[in-house]
Amino acid sequence: MGKILGAFLMPHPAIMVKEVGGPEVEKVKASVSSAEKVGEKISQLKPDTIVIISPHGPVFQDAICLYDYDLKGSLAAFGAPEVKGQFNRDTELADEILKKAHERGITAVKSSSINLGRYGIKRELDHGVMVPMYFVTKYTTDFSLLPIAFGMLSYEDLYAFGTVIAKAAENLDRKIVVIASGDLSHRLTIDAPAGYNPKGREFDESLVKILQDFDIEALQNMEHSLIEAAGECGLRSIWIMAGSLDEYQVKANVYSYEGPFGVGYCIAEFVPGKKRDSLLQRLYDNRKRKIQERRSKEDPYVKLARRTLESYIRENKIPPLPDDLPKEMLNKKAGVFVSIKKHGELRGCIGTYMPTRDNIAEEIVQNAISAGTEDPRFDRVRPEELEELTYSVDVLTEPEPVSSPGQLDPKKYGVIVRKGYRSGLLLPDLEGVDTVEEQINIALRKAGISPWEDYRLERFQVERHF
Repeated sequence: MGKILGAFLMPHPAIMVKEVGGPEVEKVKASVSSAEKVGEKISQLKPDTIVIISPHGPVFQDAICLYDYDLKGSLAAFGAPEVKGQFNRDTELADEILKKAHERGITAVKSSSINLGRYGIKRELDHGVMVPMYFVTKYTTDFSLLPIAFGMLSYEDLYAFGTVIAKAAENLDRKIVVIASGDLSHRLTIDAPAGYNPKGREFDESLVKILQDFDIEALQNMEHSLIEAAGECGLRSIWIMAGSLDEYQVKANVYSYEGPFGVGYCIAEFVPGKKRDSLLQRLYDNRKRKIQERRSKEDPYVKLARRTLESYIRENKIPPLPDDLPKEMLNKKAGVFVSIKKHGELRGCIGTYMPTRDNIAEEIVQNAISAGTEDPRFDRVRPEELEELTYSVDVLTEPEPVSSPGQLDPKKYGVIVRKGYRSGLLLPDLEGVDTVEEQINIALRKAGISPWEDYRLERFQVERHF
């Protein structure tokens, strides 16, 4: 009978490969030793197929992608073209997973159905696959391979997709090993590739503890701000892998953790044991309960934004202003930004830095509709999404000019950059924006202004409503 034989978390820095890293491999010797152990373990398990989830393949906002091109790749991009691999595809398993995902309402696609060139994606195996497989193929090549790129779906939906992998294996009588390819925080040190953030270390320590306990509800309860600050690339891979073990009691063994180059590398084994009740519905219930708790605490600003968009999307009409709004919402004017999130990820944000309506309430109404229907980065909000959305409203003070970046503080002040007719605005106290330099650079990119141009700076404060 098909089943999950085991699962592993593996990082994918090319420097772990001796043909790439050379003497630098010594700095990751704990990870190399653990990766060798994983390769040996997998050879002992003798899987029919290895399913590997990568953060560096065809990653899409709204779909999980199964690679179905020729499974060939190399580390030529890292100066080691001689390190290459070619694998047999498990097409039947891919088809069964797609079928079961569709039945669950999870969007999953084959790479052949996407014009990858449009997204600058090559039809070859990425290093998120090649580095872990380098260590596996040292010990065995007697398996088929199914690489998958996670999508930017909710964690619960990714977990659900993992359960689909397990069900497909069972239906096809496949014995499977699942590998979650991913690094932890990329912000552990001052010279880290994504810059330093002290929360990077906190994230890694929390996640390693959660993995050791295999506590999926604790994983679900990780603060989104902590995840965002860490700059990780492996969490979604982990969620799919965890879902594949949903019906099993799991014993976890963390082989190693280190971060010598400012990036966290964790290698762990997850051994399925006796059957248990599925956790999936409880995860969805937990998510729904959190949204309901947040809505029960909404103030009039946020409630007005939410109810306005819900009415507009469901009935195509703008509701009248409630009779019980606070006087300041009706008597004062101000710029307002309405932000919408779905499962912690931005779903829309539109605002005005100066008032354009008769009062704050009308400003909220207009910008709530615009955030849900006109943000060019996102599709229009669909009716079925409304129950999954959360809102925040920022009421802005009037902008004031500043003479230097030293007068800014990304936690206290928002920033506006101006050059001629071009301008860019960034709100204060945003997740992952911790320095004045980051704040200004993001605003400049939004405005299409180069950092070396002679631009002007303005700052403002906000009254934030959740």
